[in-house]
Amino acid sequence: MSRSRELDDFKETLGELVHESPELKRFSGFVETAEMTTTLDHKTKELMSLSIGVVTRCDHCILWHTDAALEAGATHDEIVDALKVAVVMGGGPAMTYAVDAYDTLQALEAERSG
Repeated sequence: MSRSRELDDFKETLGELVHESPELKRFSGFVETAEMTTTLDHKTKELMSLSIGVVTRCDHCILWHTDAALEAGATHDEIVDALKVAVVMGGGPAMTYAVDAYDTLQALEAERSG
């Protein structure tokens, strides 16, 4: 399965879960508000979110925010730089997830170009 399809499936299931739970719907509203671009631009927030996803070892976050960073106009080099910051903050365990994120980046880039 492509990484893009994997992300689409995850988003669909997440939407179903949120639809069934008012508490999660409120949390999703908070996320949307926090991600608004009132001070920091969208690309910067996505790069930050990707770095945090790596440090917290969240596979779905890595996929989601790598895709979102690319959609927001982040370059390959900017994403790699964000992964370096994640490793600085998260050490060895973050390094392993940075490798996963790098694989995800390469897969998404390949899917977009072909």
